[in-house]
Amino acid sequence: MKREFYFQSDTSNKFWTIELDGKTLVTNHGRIGSHARETRKDFGSEEEAKREYEKLIKEKLGKGYVEGSIERAPSYEKPNWSEMSMTEDVFWRIIGLFNWKKEGDDDAVLKPAVAALSNMTEGDIERFQDILADKLHAIDTEAHAREIGEDAYNGNDYFSVDQFLYSRCCVVANGQQFFQSVLAHPEQMPKDVEFEAILYLPSAAYETKTGKEFDYTAPTCYETYSNKDGWVGVPVE
Repeated sequence: MKREFYFQSDTSNKFWTIELDGKTLVTNHGRIGSHARETRKDFGSEEEAKREYEKLIKEKLGKGYVEGSIERAPSYEKPNWSEMSMTEDVFWRIIGLFNWKKEGDDDAVLKPAVAALSNMTEGDIERFQDILADKLHAIDTEAHAREIGEDAYNGNDYFSVDQFLYSRCCVVANGQQFFQSVLAHPEQMPKDVEFEAILYLPSAAYETKTGKEFDYTAPTCYETYSNKDGWVGVPVE
């Protein structure tokens, strides 16, 4: 029996199918409305093939695929960012546009998000900056600083406030679900990684839109130690 799945987001409208035929797995994938690309894989036993079948389905569901008839998948339209207003939901949708396939080239990772945000109003770009600052401020706590890896805060040795900021940037860059999980559970902070580039997303979008420098400061400060409630009892210079 063939099982069908589809995935729709601001950047994708694709399908995936899988069929178990004895010791053979047959999968097809592609953009909805395009020709499918087929892959066949043979296994040593039916049990091994079934385990892989179940594993692949679990992985797709974990990535947000929905099981259902591809033919009956909801109609898809690319988002028109110019018609949207900045909200928390739209903020996270723009973060979700990051092209991590280009990891290592920060400009390329940000490019789709810059393009989307630059189609919104100048006020929306400022609001994006406000929300970004609020998120970075929220995880500016001693508990989170102690969990960033080699450069973690320990109360004695040198602690890089910039490194902690860039680590917090990485949390936001990984999306809403990850942010909320790390906010509630500081021990889940990513170790020894950073993504400073997210700080420059609003200014890049503004300059793309207007050709002018982005001269705006959010009401909330996101610099390390700015969240006083997160550093209670810690002497701050």
